[in-house]
Amino acid sequence: MTQNEDLRENMLRQVLEHLSQQSESQYLKILTSLAEVATTNGHKLLSLSSNYDAQMKSLLRIVRIFCHVFRIGPSSPSNGIDMGYNGNKTPRSQVFKPLELLWHSLDEWLVLIATELMKNKRDSTEITSILLKQKGQDQDATSVPPFEPPGRGSYENLSTGTRESKPDALAGKQEASADCQDVISMTANRLSAVIQAFYMCCSCQMPPGMTSPRFIEFVCKHDEVLKCFVNRNPKIIFDHFHFLLECPELMSRFMHIIKAQPFKDRCEWFYEHLHSGQPDSDMVHRPVNENDILLVHRDSIFRSSCEVVSKANCAKLKQGIAVRFHGEEGMGQGVVREWFDILSNEIVNPDYALFTQSADGTTFQPNSNSYVNPDHLNYFRFAGQILGLALNHRQLVNIYFTRSFYKHILGIPVNYQDVASIDPEYAKNLQWILDNDISDLGLELTFSVETDVFGAMEEVPLKPGGGSILVTQNNKAEYVQLVTELRMTRAIQPQINAFLQGFHMFIPPSLIQLFDEYELELLLSGMPEIDVSDWLKNTEYTSGYEREDPVIQWFWEVVEDITQEERVLLLQFVTGSSRVPHGGFANIMGGSGLQNFTIAAVPYTPNLLPTSSTCINMLKLPEYPSKEILKDRLLVALHCGSYGYTMA
Repeated sequence: MTQNEDLRENMLRQVLEHLSQQSESQYLKILTSLAEVATTNGHKLLSLSSNYDAQMKSLLRIVRIFCHVFRIGPSSPSNGIDMGYNGNKTPRSQVFKPLELLWHSLDEWLVLIATELMKNKRDSTEITSILLKQKGQDQDATSVPPFEPPGRGSYENLSTGTRESKPDALAGKQEASADCQDVISMTANRLSAVIQAFYMCCSCQMPPGMTSPRFIEFVCKHDEVLKCFVNRNPKIIFDHFHFLLECPELMSRFMHIIKAQPFKDRCEWFYEHLHSGQPDSDMVHRPVNENDILLVHRDSIFRSSCEVVSKANCAKLKQGIAVRFHGEEGMGQGVVREWFDILSNEIVNPDYALFTQSADGTTFQPNSNSYVNPDHLNYFRFAGQILGLALNHRQLVNIYFTRSFYKHILGIPVNYQDVASIDPEYAKNLQWILDNDISDLGLELTFSVETDVFGAMEEVPLKPGGGSILVTQNNKAEYVQLVTELRMTRAIQPQINAFLQGFHMFIPPSLIQLFDEYELELLLSGMPEIDVSDWLKNTEYTSGYEREDPVIQWFWEVVEDITQEERVLLLQFVTGSSRVPHGGFANIMGGSGLQNFTIAAVPYTPNLLPTSSTCINMLKLPEYPSKEILKDRLLVALHCGSYGYTMA
C-alpha cells in the first residue's frame, strides 16, 4: 500500500494508525514491515541506474509514514532518550534494525567520497574506476537482494556485502557513459535523500525540540562531504537538508552557504517549512467559523485588536485570519489587509510611547522610556504578534524599523554603525575613537557611562568593575562595542524580549535566521517606492476595457501625474495594502493567491466615483468622458473613500 501512489499519504497514515492500535504485536509488525520496505527502497535509490525521482519520493513517503506510526505508539519517547542510538533493547527499538543496513550503506558511500576528496583530484573519475572493478560488476545493476533484519551475527557480515547492497555491489555494470562523469554530482541528490530519511528516523525517537546525538555525530563525521554536496548543488539544502532548520549547532556549519543562495529560493523554503504540517493545509477553502472572526472596533482598533488577538487560538490564527470591523458588513482579504495596514500605523502612534523615530524620521526604534505606558510590555508583545502574523500570511505592514531592530529580531549582534540611526553625533564620536590613537589624549574614559535610567541619569558599568577600568588603545574596540550594546540593546532589552515573545508565536527563530536585516525589511514591508511602469506592465483589464482605450490611457497619465503619496492611496484603495511586495506588482496577493491589479469598466453616470473590490485587487473605473473628470473623481475617491467596507 505504501508504494501505491494512487493512495493519499494521509489516508495511509490513518489506516495504519488504526491497525497499529489493535495490539502491541500488530503495532510492532507494521513498523518492522515499513522499515524493511524503506530499506529496500533506499538501496534501490542508491543504485545509480534507478529512477531518482520515483525512488526518492517513495523512500521519503514510506519513512514519513513509519515515523508517524512510531510516534503514535503507546510508549512514545518522552525522557530524552534516543532509543535506537543508545542501544536500548526494548521491542520498539528493534523495529529500526532493518534500517541499519541502509544507514551502513550510506555511511560507506560518504566515506568513499571523503577518501576521494582528500586526494585532491580535479574530478571523481577514479571513483568510477574503483567502483567498476568491484566483485559486484557481473551482477545485474537493477536487481536488489532481499533484506532481513540484522541478526545471528549479521552485523559482523555487513562488511562482506551479503546482507546489503554496498557500493561495491551496486556499482558494478553501471552505465558505461558514467565513466567520465562526476560521481559526486551523480550521487549527491540520492545520498542526500537517504540522509533526510536518516534524520527523520533519528528525530522520531527524540522528544520534540531535541536533536538526536547520533545524527549530530553523523553530520560532524561527514561534514566535508555534506558541504561539498551543498556547494556543488545548493538546492539540496532546500530539498533534503531540513535538519539544518531544527538544529542550531548544525545550522551554523552551513549558514554561510545558505545565506549565499538567492533570496527568492530562501523565501520559498521559508514558507514551505513555516506552513508544513498545518491542519487543513491541503484544503482549497476552509469555511470561517463565526467564533474565529476577530471583531474589532475601528475607533479603538489598537486596544480592541490587542484584546481579541490575545484571546484567539494561536494555531487557528496561523491557518487563517478573518477580521470584521464592528458595525460594518464587509469581510475578506481586503479587510484583513486594511487591518494590518492601520495597525502598523497604530503601533508607532506616539500616544502609546512604544517606538520613537530615528534621527532621519523614516524608521522606528523601541522607546527606552516606554515604561511611561503601564501596559507597554503587553503592547510590545502584541506588536510582535502582529508582525509575526503579517509575515506568516504574507501581508505587508506600513512601517519601517531601524537596522538595529531588524538585527534584534534576527538575533544578529549590533555594531557601532547602528548607533547612527538614533544619535548620529555619538556614532561619529565612536568612529573617531576607533580611527585614532587615544593613548596620549587624556580622555580618561572608563568602562562606564552615564545614561537615563527610569528618568534619572545614572552611571552604568559596561562590564563588572567597569568604573575602575580605563579605556586604552588596546581595549577601545571592546569599549565601543559595549557602549553600542548598552545604547542599542540593554537599554531596551525588556521591550525587545516582549516583542520577540509575540513574534515567535508565529515565526520560529530557526526559520527567520535565513535572512539578513535588509531582506527582513523587504519581507515585512515590501518595496518603499512604487514603480509605475511595473504597475502598468502587471495590470489586467476586464468588462470591456482594453489597454488602448482612451479611458485607460487617461488613467495611467493621471497615475504618472499624481504624487507618490496619492499613488500609495490608490494602491491601498484597490488592494487594501499600501505596499508593493518584494518582486513587484507581479507578486501582489489576492483572496486566493497571486492576483494582478485589474481595471474593470463601469457605465458612467454624472458624479459617479470609482469603487474597488480589494479581495480581487479590482478597480471599478467608470467610463469617464474626459481625463479631467477622471482625475477629479479618482482623487475624491482616494482622499474620502480609502477606509470602510460594505458588502458588494
